Amino acid sequence: MVELIKDGAYLAYGKDIISDSELIKNKYGKDLESAKKGTMAYSILSRHNTSDDNGKLKIKFDAMASHDITYVGIIQTARASGLDKFPIPYVLTNCHNSLCAVGGTINEDDHLFGLSAAKKYGGIYVPAHQAVIHQFMREMYASCGNMILGSDSHTRYGALGTMAIGEGGPELVKQLLSKTYDVDYPEVICVYLEGEPVPGVGPQDVALAIIGKVFKNGFVKNKVMEFTGPGIANLSMDFRMGIDVMTTETTCLSSIWVTDDKTEAYLRKHNRPEAYKKLAPQNVAYYDGVIKVDLSKVRPMIAMPFHPSNTYTIEELNANVSDILREVEKTAAEQLAAPNINYKLTNKIINGKLKVDQGVIAGCAGGTFENLCDAADIMSGKNIGNDEFMLSAYPASQPVFMELVKNGSVTKLMSSGATLRTAFCGPCFGAGDVPANNAFSIRHSTRNFPNREGSKPGQGQISSVALMDARSIAATAANGGILTPATDIAVEYKHPEYSFDSTVYTNRVYNGIGKGNSEIQLKFGPNIADWPNMPALTDDLLLKAVSIITDPVTTTDELIPSGETSSYRSNPHKLAEFTLSRKDPDYVNKAKAVQKFEAMRLEGKDPAENIEIKEAFDKIGKIKAGVNPLETGIGSTIFAVKPGDGSAREQAASCQKVLGGIANIAYEYATKRYRSNLINWGMLPFVLKENELPFENGDYIFIPDIKKAVQNKSDIIIAYVLGKNIKEFKLSLLNLTDDEREIILSGCLINFYRKK
Repeated sequence: MVELIKDGAYLAYGKDIISDSELIKNKYGKDLESAKKGTMAYSILSRHNTSDDNGKLKIKFDAMASHDITYVGIIQTARASGLDKFPIPYVLTNCHNSLCAVGGTINEDDHLFGLSAAKKYGGIYVPAHQAVIHQFMREMYASCGNMILGSDSHTRYGALGTMAIGEGGPELVKQLLSKTYDVDYPEVICVYLEGEPVPGVGPQDVALAIIGKVFKNGFVKNKVMEFTGPGIANLSMDFRMGIDVMTTETTCLSSIWVTDDKTEAYLRKHNRPEAYKKLAPQNVAYYDGVIKVDLSKVRPMIAMPFHPSNTYTIEELNANVSDILREVEKTAAEQLAAPNINYKLTNKIINGKLKVDQGVIAGCAGGTFENLCDAADIMSGKNIGNDEFMLSAYPASQPVFMELVKNGSVTKLMSSGATLRTAFCGPCFGAGDVPANNAFSIRHSTRNFPNREGSKPGQGQISSVALMDARSIAATAANGGILTPATDIAVEYKHPEYSFDSTVYTNRVYNGIGKGNSEIQLKFGPNIADWPNMPALTDDLLLKAVSIITDPVTTTDELIPSGETSSYRSNPHKLAEFTLSRKDPDYVNKAKAVQKFEAMRLEGKDPAENIEIKEAFDKIGKIKAGVNPLETGIGSTIFAVKPGDGSAREQAASCQKVLGGIANIAYEYATKRYRSNLINWGMLPFVLKENELPFENGDYIFIPDIKKAVQNKSDIIIAYVLGKNIKEFKLSLLNLTDDEREIILSGCLINFYRKK
C-alpha cells in the first residue's frame, strides 16, 4: 500500500525511480546538484526567493489568507508595526467563528472589524457561511506556480500547482510589511502514486495511509511533498485536493503536484483559465526520499483517537476490535490524565462489532463536491434511523452547496435523516456537532486530537473522534451506525458533473484589492484589545519552570484549547486565561505568580524584596558577581518533549508570553511554525539534549549573558538550576536567522518593526 525509500533517489521522465547515481550520470548526463534543481519545488521556491542564496530562502508570496480566529490579531500586530496597506491579495474569510452566539456579540464584532480592514487596507472579505477558507482559495486564488501563505495549518493547494504554507500570524505580518518568509531550503520528498483506487476508497483513505506511515518517524517533517507518478492521472481534482489538504498532518512544510488537463479543466471551470500552467519535474530530478503509494491496494482507513497517524484499515479494526479499543483506552488514560474521567470505548462493541454514535462530513477535507455526491449515492433510499446515531454534512462553499441542491444530492442526504449545514470549520476544532458525553464520532475532517471535538475533561466530559472517509462514514450510517467500509456495500456512484456558479461570491464577497482607503476607521468591538507591552531581552535571565509535560508530543490544542476559546482570540488577556487549561490547569496561576516579579522590576521596584526571589539571587551571586535584580528579566518557562504539533495558531506561543513566559525548553519542536511563533513573540526556543532533564517543576533556572549569547550566535548556552545544589547544564537555540535573533533581542516582532 505505502512503501518508503529512505535514501535519496532520482525520478527519470516522471516514471522510473533510480537509486544509482552512476547510472543517472552515464545514461542521462545528470549529476546530483543539477538533478536537485529538477524538482517542481526548486523551480517555484527559487522563483519566489529574494535572496542571493538558494540555501537560505527569503520568500515573498503571491497571496495570503486568514480566517476569523486569526485575522484580527494579525492586523492588530501589523498596525502596531506600521501597516499602511495590504501589498498583496489578502483574503479574510469567516468560517471558524461563524456561530455568533458564543461570547455574545464578539464574533460578529470581529467580522465587522475584518470588513472594515479590507476596506481600509485593500483586502478581500468573505462573509460567514459562504466558504471555508481553503475551498475559497482553491476556487478563487490558487494558481499554478504560485505561492500562498495562510494563518491556518491546513493551507495546502499543491494539487492546483500552488505551493502553500500554513504559519502563525506573525509570518503573515512580515508579508504585510513587505518583508520575507525566511527558511532554509527544504528537503524534497517524492510521493510516487501508481494504480487506481478501487470503488469505495476515497481521498481520506489514501491520506491516512500515508500519514500512518510517515508521521511517527518524521520522514517528511519540514520537507516538501512532491506528488508525481502515473497514478495522478487516475484521480479527479477533488480526490487530489482531499489528499493534499491532509499532508499537514505529516508535519511537512508544503506540497506540490504535477498538473495536467484535469487541473486545467478545474481552473477553466472556475473562470480562471489563465491560472493554469503545466508543472512537472524535469526529465531527471533528485529527491531526498520517496513515498511509493499503490492506490489500488489502499483500503478504507480509520484513524483512531487521538491522532491522524493512529491508523488501521477498517477491516483490520473490525477483525481485532477488542484489542485495538483497549489499546486506545490505555493511551487515553495516559494522555488525558483526568482522574474524574472513565474513558471507555470497549462498551461500544455490540455483538462483536463497533457501534458509533455520530458521523460528520465537513470542512476543507470532507465537504467537497465529490465526497458529498458519493455519500448521497450511498445513502440514497436508505436512512440513518431514529435512534442515537446522527449524521451531518457541511458543503465547503455555497457554490458547492448550490450544485448539490441542483443535482439532487441534498435531497438524498436529507431524506435519509442527515442534516445539511452551511460552510463552517467548527467540527474540525470543537465548535460544531459536539458529541454527547462518552460518544464516539467518525468524521471526514482534518484532526482528532484530544478534546478537539469539544468535550471538556476537566468538567467530567469526554468524547472522541476517529477520522474516516466520507464514503465509509455514509456506509456506516446506512448500516445503522455499525462501522462499515464503503468497499463492503454495493452502490452505483453517479459521479455528476460539477458546474461552478460564482454568483453568490459576486453578490456577497467584498473585493477591495487596489481600493484601500486610509480614511476608513476600523470597527472595534469591546472584546478587541491591543497586545500588551513586551520588554526587550535583558543581559541575564531568571526563569521558573512552571509546567513539565512529558508526553511524547504536545499539540497546540493542548497549549491553548480550540473550540469556545476561539471567541477570545481577539483579546490577548482573556484568551491567555485558557493557556494549558486542559493539560495543566495550574499553569496560569503559576505563570502569573512569576510574572508579578517582572512587573515589579519594570516598575522600578526590587523583586528581591520577595524572599523566594532573594534566595534565587543569593545563589546567582555564587555564579556571576554583580547581577542586579532590577536589570534581570524574570519569567516563566515550560518544558515539553516535543511541543507544537497541529495548528498554526500563534496563540499557542503568544498566550505564554502574555502571561510572562520568556522561553520554551524542549528536546525538539514538532513543527517549524510553532518554533517560529515562539521566536516572533520574543520567546527563546531552547533545545535540551534528549533524555536529559536537569530541573524539576518549580525550579528556578539562571541563564547568564543570554543577550550576548544570542548576539554572538553561540552554539551552546550555559544555564544553572538553582536547587539545593547549583547544577550546570547546557542549552542550545540551534539555527536562528539574523532577523530572528533581532526579534528575540527586541522582545517580540512588534518591537522589532517599531525599532525599524
